[in-house]
Amino acid sequence: MKTRREQLLAIYTAGLDAVRGDNAVYQALLAQDEVCTATHVVAIGKAAEAMFQGAERYLGDAVRSALLISKTGHFSAALRSGTRYRLIEAAHPVPDDSSLAAGRHLIAYLQQLPAGEPCLFLISGGASSLCEVLTGDWTLEALRSLTRFMLGAGYDIGSMNAVRQRLSQIKGGRLWQFVGARPVRALLISDVEGDHPSSIGSGLLFPPERDAVPPDLPAAWKQRLPAFAALEPAPAFQWQIVASNALALAAMQERARELGYPVRLEPRFLNGDTADEARQCVSVLQQGVAGIHLWGGETTVRLPARPGRGGRNQHLALSAAVAMQGQENLLLLAAGTDGSDGLSADAGALVDGASCARGRIVAGAAEGSLQRADSGTFLAASGDLIHTGPTGTNVMDVVIGLKC
Repeated sequence: MKTRREQLLAIYTAGLDAVRGDNAVYQALLAQDEVCTATHVVAIGKAAEAMFQGAERYLGDAVRSALLISKTGHFSAALRSGTRYRLIEAAHPVPDDSSLAAGRHLIAYLQQLPAGEPCLFLISGGASSLCEVLTGDWTLEALRSLTRFMLGAGYDIGSMNAVRQRLSQIKGGRLWQFVGARPVRALLISDVEGDHPSSIGSGLLFPPERDAVPPDLPAAWKQRLPAFAALEPAPAFQWQIVASNALALAAMQERARELGYPVRLEPRFLNGDTADEARQCVSVLQQGVAGIHLWGGETTVRLPARPGRGGRNQHLALSAAVAMQGQENLLLLAAGTDGSDGLSADAGALVDGASCARGRIVAGAAEGSLQRADSGTFLAASGDLIHTGPTGTNVMDVVIGLKC
C-alpha cells in the first residue's frame, strides 16, 4: 500500500507522462492527413530533445537535417554522442552568450536549407531565453539586466514576452524573414495561460495579437524599446498545440480517481503572488471537502537583492507549509512540469503539517527562509524536495492538495 506522499507523487508523475514531448509529437504527426515526406526539423525549448524524439520516431529517415536548442544539461548522453544532428545548449532563465550564439546558429541553419524544402518546428517553453538575436543597439548586458529586473519584480510570462518581442529580430513572428518560402508546420507545447502561440517562446513564428508592453515597466527601460513591426506567417503555415497544462491536470485527475480519491479540479488559475496563492490553496483545503484538489498555473515571486536557493514552486510549498502547521490531515505538492524550479535543479516540494517542525531543526524558522527567498535550503532540511531531472515537457506548474 502506497503512503499518501507516494500517492501524490504518483499523481504528479501521471500528469508529466501525459504531456511528454516525445509521445505528444508522435501522436500529432500520426494523426495528420499528409503523407510523410522528407523534412528539416528545428526543435527549440526545454522539451526540445523529447519533441525531436517523437518526430524522429514518426519520420525516420525522412529527417533530412535537424537543429536542436535546449537548456544546458537537458540533452541526454545518448543524443550528444551522435553526430548526425546539431545540438546547441544555452542559458535559462537569464540569457547569456550561449543564447546569442544559439540565435546565430538558428539563422545560419535556416538560410542554408535548400529552397522550398519543408521545415517542422517543435517549440516549447524556455525558447525566449535560450535563443535570441537582438535588434538595434541592445546588448547582451542590457538584455540580462532587463531580464533579471523582470524576474525579480514578479512580472508574469505574458508581460515578459511582450517586452522581449520588442527587442528581438526573431521573436513575435519575425523569424519568418529567415525561414524562406517553404512549407512550414509547427507543433507546440504550451507553457502559458490560454495557450496562445504568440506567447510560447515569445512567438518565434507568431505575431502578437497586440503590443502589450506592461504599463508599469520603468520608463528607463520602456524608452529603449524599439517600435514593433511583425511579419505575417506564410500562407501554407500549419500549427498545433500538442500538450498543455489542462491535459496534464486531466491525467492527474484520472490517476487520483484510480487511487480511490474524490477529486476536485479547481477552476482558478494560479497566477498571482506566490505566497498569497499558497495561502489561498491551503484555505481551500481547510474549508473544502476531503480528497484531492488540483490547480494549474504559474505564480510570481518578488525577489530580494540576493535570493537564496529555490524557485516559485518551492516558495509556494514552504508558504503552504507555514499555513498548515500542525494539521496532520493536509498535504500539498507544488512543482514545475519541466523538472526545474527557478535556478535550482529541483522541481518543487511536497509538504505536510510537520514540514516546518522538521526543517526548523537544521534551517531555523521557515518565515526567515521565505523572506530570503531561500525556500530550497529549508525544504532540503525538512526532506520535502522533489527531484525529477529534465522531464521532456514544460506546461507550467501544478499544485496537488490532499485533505484526508
